[in-house]
Amino acid sequence: MDLLTPGTGLILWQIFVFLLLVFLMAKFAWKPILGSLKEREESIQQALDSAERAKLEMAALKSDNEKLLREAREERDKILKQAREAANRMHDQAQADAKRNADKIIEDAKAIIQTEKQAALRDVKSQVAMFSLEIAEKLIKNNLKEDKAQKELADTYIKDLKLN
Repeated sequence: MDLLTPGTGLILWQIFVFLLLVFLMAKFAWKPILGSLKEREESIQQALDSAERAKLEMAALKSDNEKLLREAREERDKILKQAREAANRMHDQAQADAKRNADKIIEDAKAIIQTEKQAALRDVKSQVAMFSLEIAEKLIKNNLKEDKAQKELADTYIKDLKLN
């Protein structure tokens, strides 16, 4: 059993070496170790704070992006609606212009047809009058071959003139 129980001198030397080691550690090593642990704790805390700020910023940016995307979609829908309305207005305007042009062309054509019709009627009347005069002239020449008939016709015309 002597091997399992240490001697008193050995215990005293171990206590002395332990206390010397504690003193040397307290004097030279604990301050740098505690300082580096404190620095490490502060850097970890800063990293955690920075990560939290980044997380909040990302959430804010995501919210802003969603808001901008929603506004962009609304603006796109508004522009598309205005474009459709403008296209419909242009289409309606084009149809109205085409109808006005067609009506004008029809009216112009009717006026031209009327003018041509009147010119043709005048021409027909003129030709009828000329044919009538030619026929009358031929008839009168046949009827008035004798001097006596010509004299009677002239007297009749003179009498008619006096009456008017």
